[in-house]
Amino acid sequence: MAYFAILLRAVNIGPGLRVTAADLRGAADDAGLGAARTLLNSGNLVVTPGTSGAVEARDIARLVQECLGERLGRDVPAVGLSAEQLAAIARANPFPAAARDDPSHLQVHVPFGEVDEAGVARLDLANAGREMLATAAGVLYVHYVDGIGRSKLTPKVIDKAVGAPTTARNWNTITRLRAACDGLASR
Repeated sequence: MAYFAILLRAVNIGPGLRVTAADLRGAADDAGLGAARTLLNSGNLVVTPGTSGAVEARDIARLVQECLGERLGRDVPAVGLSAEQLAAIARANPFPAAARDDPSHLQVHVPFGEVDEAGVARLDLANAGREMLATAAGVLYVHYVDGIGRSKLTPKVIDKAVGAPTTARNWNTITRLRAACDGLASR
């Protein structure tokens, strides 16, 4: 059985778009997905293909996005990762010390498309601060050494460099998403 993590972009932060856990699970049910489980209240969903007929992460994400749009009357961007992709992201982490010692400041930016590695290489890190970044496993890893709130590597700057919109999760959330997929697998 395949397991997928679906990540919503820019929900439940500030006065913007609100998506409840019930809406997210309901959209998964509407799409015919199985074993829907939400994590935290920031647009994280773990599912199986259920009866949807979808087998690729991007198709699962598209189904959730469409069903959420119908429920909420607004587009809610979603990106999907298979359990295997989550495992590859964990294995490829170029900042294992940050994952161990500072996981809340290590973010994984998942693109809605391909990472433009040349665009990332052109980022002016000299003026950004002490942030460290690297690309691997199709995502951008950023260790915000001095914290995320003060960083000049804002989502807008990162999206431009990556060449596609992204949604970010800290290492704690990545670890929890992996554990949720593993939990579904052990049922």
